Amino acid sequence: MGMLITVLAVLLAASGFFVWKSQAAGPEESRAAVAVSEEAAGEPGAEPESRLHLELETEGRNATSEADKTAADAKQDVEEEEKRDCVLLFAGDLYLSNHVLNAYDRAGGIEGVLDETIRKEIEDADLFMVNQEFPFTDRGTKAADKQFTFRLPPERIHILKEMGVDIVTLANNHILDFGPEGITDSILALDEAGILHVGAGENLDEAKATETVELCGRTIGFLGVSRVYMSADWAAASSHPGVFSTYDPKLALEEIRKAKEQVDYLVVYVHWGVERETSPKEYQRTMGRQYIDAGADLVIGSHPHVLQPMEYYNGKPIVYSLGNFVFGSSIPSTELFKIVLGEDEVTVTEIPCTSSGGYTRVK
Repeated sequence: MGMLITVLAVLLAASGFFVWKSQAAGPEESRAAVAVSEEAAGEPGAEPESRLHLELETEGRNATSEADKTAADAKQDVEEEEKRDCVLLFAGDLYLSNHVLNAYDRAGGIEGVLDETIRKEIEDADLFMVNQEFPFTDRGTKAADKQFTFRLPPERIHILKEMGVDIVTLANNHILDFGPEGITDSILALDEAGILHVGAGENLDEAKATETVELCGRTIGFLGVSRVYMSADWAAASSHPGVFSTYDPKLALEEIRKAKEQVDYLVVYVHWGVERETSPKEYQRTMGRQYIDAGADLVIGSHPHVLQPMEYYNGKPIVYSLGNFVFGSSIPSTELFKIVLGEDEVTVTEIPCTSSGGYTRVK
């Protein structure tokens, strides 16, 4: 019986339980049990279970505490990040016509398309946005009864990258020149190139989505809409691709209000107006002001292919048309529109440009 008690004592000791003495155990048996327990406690890897459990719990708490501290530090870094001046640069209609491609190919690079001053403005900007007035696709069927239809093979996407384009709007009257394949293939090419896009999608949810970017300690949102397209089926719906239509501005205004709740600064890029007219239509003025009232901080217009004026409404700029930027053989007047978001003020600069033979330069 004594031997049995001793064995039980040793087993309990090895398991981390306290060693107890039975009145039936002799002094030699008790000393033997204590000795075995002390020896086991001193061997690496033979720690009592209770001690291991305590240390594992402590290590777990330390790891969790360290992870929480890291997350808290990261959040504090974001919150404490000092806002710096943020430069947003915008241009108008972009189409890589044969004139542009020939200029690019002759020079062997983007320097054949844009002059050094423009390239430097783009390089210095935190973000550069244009209207992509064509699809990247080599598929689809040409739109019937349409005077001008545009498209570029997807492999030419590298020219936009070299140009420094960060984001495009696809909400225009040419993105579906060769059918819905134009939207599908354009989005694929842009995504692979790392260029953001708004204004069109495989369905309405995608087309109306606001793209947000974190810049200079701010969250900046971009929304693309169009009031110019060929037919009703060009407008995105729940079941088919298209552009985000603003013929009825109700849905666009709703998206602007929702977006403004999530961003510090909101840009709406809209396709509207009448080609070759240098003055905006009354509906453009009304709609632009509605956008501002709904929460837009800046409205940029395209489609007329010529410059239209800029005005301020409630202290915020509405640019009715920036005209063609990179397009055909001759562009008498266009401009880069630069806006600098400062800590306490917003600064606007208009940079006049011109273009001939597919080469755009500062005036």
